[in-house]
Amino acid sequence: MLLRLLGALLSLGLLVGCSSAASGARAPAAPTPTGTSGLPVVRVSELPPEARETLRLIAAGGPFPYEKDGAVFGNFERILPPHKRGYYREYTVRTPGEDDRGARRIVTGRGGEDYYTDDHYASFREVLPDADR
Repeated sequence: MLLRLLGALLSLGLLVGCSSAASGARAPAAPTPTGTSGLPVVRVSELPPEARETLRLIAAGGPFPYEKDGAVFGNFERILPPHKRGYYREYTVRTPGEDDRGARRIVTGRGGEDYYTDDHYASFREVLPDADR
């Protein structure tokens, strides 16, 4: 009886060892890019071309196509990291086919950080430079 129990335990241990060894043979996952905000991230190259153009205009200091570009963003949704009013500025990302400003924006912080929303502030992703830069 004892030998049968030891045999069963030994077999179970070998089976468990085999299955965990097989699952441990997978290649490690690629590191996920992280920003400083704790929000999901997006690389510049992954943004729509219109968002990349808005970032270019911001870097150049304009001219901006929409009157409200550069206005203070109040962060009333409290999704972005908290800062005093005036820390964030918002810029329109043109949406092809829209007659108005649409829902897409780039929001910049005084610390040099950029955020992208394509759903009119319901969610944000922190914009990271491309990996090769």
